[in-house]
Amino acid sequence: MTDDDGDQRASPAVWRFAKASRALVVIDAANYFEVIRETMEEARQRIFLIGWDFDSRILLSSGRRWWQAGRRRKFPARLGSFMLWLVKRNRDLEIRVLKWNFAIVKYMFRGTMLFDLARWAKHPRIDFKFDSAHPVGCSHHQKIVVIDDVVAACGGIDMTSDRWDTSDHLPRDKRRRRPTGRLYGPWHDVTMMLEGDVAAALGELGRDRWKTAGGEALEPCRPQNHSPWPEGLKAEFEDVEIGIARTRAEYGKCPEVREIERLFVEQIARARRFIYAETQYFASRAIAEAMCRRLEEDDPPEFFIVNPVTADGWLEQKAMDTARVELVKTLQVADRHNRFHIYTPVNAGGEPIYVHAKLMIVDDEILRVGSANMNNRSMGLDSECDVFLDIRRPANAHVDPARITGLRLRLLSEHCGISEEEVASGLERHGSMAAMVDALNREGAHSGRKYLERLPLKQLSEAERALGESGVLDPERPGEMFEPMERRGLFRGRGHLMRTRLMRKLRRSKSG
Repeated sequence: MTDDDGDQRASPAVWRFAKASRALVVIDAANYFEVIRETMEEARQRIFLIGWDFDSRILLSSGRRWWQAGRRRKFPARLGSFMLWLVKRNRDLEIRVLKWNFAIVKYMFRGTMLFDLARWAKHPRIDFKFDSAHPVGCSHHQKIVVIDDVVAACGGIDMTSDRWDTSDHLPRDKRRRRPTGRLYGPWHDVTMMLEGDVAAALGELGRDRWKTAGGEALEPCRPQNHSPWPEGLKAEFEDVEIGIARTRAEYGKCPEVREIERLFVEQIARARRFIYAETQYFASRAIAEAMCRRLEEDDPPEFFIVNPVTADGWLEQKAMDTARVELVKTLQVADRHNRFHIYTPVNAGGEPIYVHAKLMIVDDEILRVGSANMNNRSMGLDSECDVFLDIRRPANAHVDPARITGLRLRLLSEHCGISEEEVASGLERHGSMAAMVDALNREGAHSGRKYLERLPLKQLSEAERALGESGVLDPERPGEMFEPMERRGLFRGRGHLMRTRLMRKLRRSKSG
């Protein structure tokens, strides 16, 4: 097949390319839940929800569109009741939900979630399935919604609790409330809405995963003229080619897939001016190796990474935070030109904003959104799916890079608590994203607004340092934790990262 067919595997880093008639990046779950609710309401044939977690108790929206003024529409607020309402009002509609099987017992403590599961089980057109089709220690981590094989969402947002937040990330916002009534902290996330052939491709991916997880074979949706894309929702990109990349561990008859890792390495190697990235974790050996290689160049690109101040959960902190310290300190040794920067966002009340987004922008030419974090698990263990737009591909020659620039300015505006115009002016005045942010912090302008601060690196004990370097809690392959140390860990092999680590150790011994 050719590129014009929109279905060509260009390299081991891409599963396929497919056309999108419309595409839009949706920032933060308050916006996404509004959009996906209205898209689901327009479904004619099938709603396919694929996620790491799923909670039927969440409230989807306020009933008012954020993208345009409009009348309030009556519908059940809770996701579980909303799904039943949808199938009752449309006799041709079916709903399939696929969720990772971990913590099934946790559902016992989700109150009305059990009631929803019982009601769904009685309905012939709603099917809920737990996905256990992966090796021990792996997870199903994709976050995909496909509607009628016409519109899809792919990114970092699960339809579960603790995700809803506005882009204001207000201090102690009482709307950030769990179904139990307890409040949670500010949360930043991103997903991408897609319409067209790319949605059909994601539908195929979902159907394959459904069958692998033990479900019956599902047929593609019938061709239809109607698009469930919400009326009045303006796309950022039209008639573009979207690439799809995956991660999957070998399991049964399913071979290993490491497209996402290869794509990260390729895209980092391609950067000329900068990489802007938002990621929940920074602990991937392969990604750090690719960055280290670039930092050793005479004129490397700027690396600007937005990370949460700490991982969510005790085990994640032990696995990811310790590895992050070791990788960041090693990259700082390689960073002779001061081009590597990692920041964490804080809201106007001084609360850390948790970054759950998985996004990367390269030179305002590549826009990438998905479920994969910059950690080892996302490279080789967990099932992941990323989508990306590359304006240097011939099919995207008509795309104005200013569209991607606008998105980057919008994200920096959100994190820095200033207008997009002020961000653009600051970038022009200071010459780089890091210089602009550091200037804002020196001026003390973050008083009373959101801001980005340099990520504080924890001082590790010898035991924590050994744990982080070993990668034992964040392996790249199933069973790796049982392999000899020289064959695993963050600094194995003879690459740039290992050499820089040895330089760092030498400096530490001389100074000690």
